[in-house]
Amino acid sequence: MTSAIAPSGGFRKMFSFGYTCLVYHATTLFCKRVYPWKEDPLGKTSGQMVGAARSARQNIVEASARAGTSKETELKLLDVAKGSLAELEGDYEAFLIDAGEAVWSTADERYRAVYSLKLDPFEAGEDVLHAFSVYLIEMKKRFAPWLESDDPVVAANSIIVLIERAKALLHGQIQKTMEGFAAEGGFRERLTRLRLEQRENWQKQKADEPPPPTCPACGKPMRKRIAKSGPGKGKTFWGCSGYPVCKAIKELEGGATC
Repeated sequence: MTSAIAPSGGFRKMFSFGYTCLVYHATTLFCKRVYPWKEDPLGKTSGQMVGAARSARQNIVEASARAGTSKETELKLLDVAKGSLAELEGDYEAFLIDAGEAVWSTADERYRAVYSLKLDPFEAGEDVLHAFSVYLIEMKKRFAPWLESDDPVVAANSIIVLIERAKALLHGQIQKTMEGFAAEGGFRERLTRLRLEQRENWQKQKADEPPPPTCPACGKPMRKRIAKSGPGKGKTFWGCSGYPVCKAIKELEGGATC
């Protein structure tokens, strides 16, 4: 039978989430090193960069949670996550330009080296939170030589590479979600299908039931009734549909009249 609530959760298995997590943790470290509070007294640059990285991460989490009941909300949140990454990428681009450094070309061997690093698939067990933290710590170690490089230019460029990967993956998720919504609809459509299925099942059950007997006294169809009083209280019997004019009753097969 159709379920009104679609599957949701499972965001930790998505590579887009894994790359976004690496971007978030790398950004917090980058800002601590490059934008110390004495050089960023209002906290705007550091705060906005970390905030954008966090926004991307958390909106993926919320999009996954809302996927079961609102595809529209899921799409909006995935788009917000993608937009937050684009905002963060602009900050890194500005940092490099201020430093007199160009953003790596996709043909640059350093770009290719970072891009060639892959995330392992995450296999969730029963202890998901613990397992994912262990997994992400291992993935951080894999990317650390680039994302946590002592050279902030290398770190900024490396983080941009991961932002590009995360954005591309989110774009694919948005397209797939839109296609699924177009084909299957959202929560309201699933709820309508569920109602129709239940109605069809009820009608089928009614059609499979034998017709009620006719009243032996007046010939009208009889209806199942439950005795409300007397020694047969609670038992089911056939009663004439013409009641109270006709008070004829008939024993239900396997039951008893009152």
